[in-house]
Amino acid sequence: MNKALKYILLLVLFLGLVSIRAFEDVLFYDPYLTFFENDYLYMDSPRREIAKLVFYTSLRFFLNTLLSLGVLFVIFSDKSIIRFSIVVFSIAYILLMILFLYFVINPKQEDYYLFFNIRRFLIQPIGLILLLPAFYYYELNR
Repeated sequence: MNKALKYILLLVLFLGLVSIRAFEDVLFYDPYLTFFENDYLYMDSPRREIAKLVFYTSLRFFLNTLLSLGVLFVIFSDKSIIRFSIVVFSIAYILLMILFLYFVINPKQEDYYLFFNIRRFLIQPIGLILLLPAFYYYELNR
């Protein structure tokens, strides 16, 4: 892949990640967006539709994952890295979704901070932020 095409693809993929974040209010159902923007430690958990919340949180995770996998492929062009990343993202999704559902179904004020961070891993491309330098280091020492 030539360098210009690589940079254009990376720009498009990162714009996709930024767009998901920029238009989160319009694209996704998430009553916790405004809840966590306020002084949530002194408030009750917002009313929510659990199935709808899980669907849109999952959709957002999968969109971020697809774009993240695209970034990793454009940068490293190694299918084994992509396969490993798919395994990591799949395991992370299962574990984080179990914890997310627990906190959604059993909201307690003392758990809000932990819930906020679990939710953050699901709705933001933190997997990419963790895997990109790890694979870069791996490539340097290969």
